[in-house]
Amino acid sequence: MIPEFPDSPEAAEARQKAVVVLGSTGSIGCSTLDVVRALPDRFRIFALAAHASWQKLFSQALEFSPDYVVLTDRDAFDTCDKSLLPAGTRLLFGSEGITRVVSDDIPEIVVSAIVGAAGLLGTWAAIGTGKTVALANQETLVVAGQLVRDLLPKTGAKLLPVDSEHSAIFQALRGHSRSEVAKIVLTASGGPFRGWSKERLREVTVEKALNHPTWKMGPKVTIDSATLMNKALEVIEARWLFDLPVEKIDVVVHPESVVHSFVEFIDGSVMAQLSPPDMRLPIQYAMTWPERLPGPTRKLAWRELSAFHFAPPDRETFPALDLGFEVAAKGGTCGAVLNAANEAAVGLFLDGRLSFVDIPALCRDLLNHHHWIASPTLEELLSADRRARQEAVRWITPV
Repeated sequence: MIPEFPDSPEAAEARQKAVVVLGSTGSIGCSTLDVVRALPDRFRIFALAAHASWQKLFSQALEFSPDYVVLTDRDAFDTCDKSLLPAGTRLLFGSEGITRVVSDDIPEIVVSAIVGAAGLLGTWAAIGTGKTVALANQETLVVAGQLVRDLLPKTGAKLLPVDSEHSAIFQALRGHSRSEVAKIVLTASGGPFRGWSKERLREVTVEKALNHPTWKMGPKVTIDSATLMNKALEVIEARWLFDLPVEKIDVVVHPESVVHSFVEFIDGSVMAQLSPPDMRLPIQYAMTWPERLPGPTRKLAWRELSAFHFAPPDRETFPALDLGFEVAAKGGTCGAVLNAANEAAVGLFLDGRLSFVDIPALCRDLLNHHHWIASPTLEELLSADRRARQEAVRWITPV
């Protein structure tokens, strides 16, 4: 289950746990391996999975000697030099390979760091076999939040947030009941175009959008930060992760990215979590929960801090954020459609086929015109995802 507003349980047994890292060659995956390097007595790598970056994956395998590595891209699997893998490491392919490693009895922790809806099935399989899932793949809850919440108590799996904002809220809620919460507030850096006008946004290029002022992330997540779609998706994720109505979720812009989110309680108290913008901290907290241990994360330099700034987001200039609140409130197939439309739109923007300001416009149009199902099955969600991607291409090339 999702640990709900947990008290301070006894520390877990100090022993080495086997870990699967899905998306090991990406930003979150590499940060996860930093945590494993720093805590070798606590963790060992059982399996690593990547899409196409086989050279980087095999280099990681040489260092960590996992039982398995998985490639999900057919060309990469067929052309990679398998002789470069260490002895004892087996290479698997595709979604079947991911399901195989996350369902194995040996690993206890699965770090779900594949970007996009592609990470859903691996996360679903891990939850289905009762693993502890450190969730960086927000799309799992954006697309299938209700189904995930229904599955967790049946398998005994634990779902722990890796997103810095949701980790901050999870930490602030520790020891408190749901009835004590007035509101949870997600902080946003504002991205590289904070303060820009709608007219100026029409000048945005791919190069400008990929230049994030605070975080170093992959291209898709960086573009999401620039449109504020990342915050829209985080609103949906928070709705399901903490089982709170959308009316108790808010967003505030905090450009310093030191206060990672906060909780307002009914008595007026506010609890926040602060740290440098370093993803290794929330990753480590999810992997070591309920313990806190020394690790590789940078410490906050208090003497260098001068001021914190907070402001409401400009929801007129950045309309993507409204989509998140609407989808969180309505549920059903809306999350699958919004996520798929956005992934397709970001890809089209990066390819130079769609303007920056048309990313949320495309998402709005597809969301408004899709066939909504209130209580979809997993297959219906995947079908809605596929249709939205097809419609996104038609949106820019109308018949």
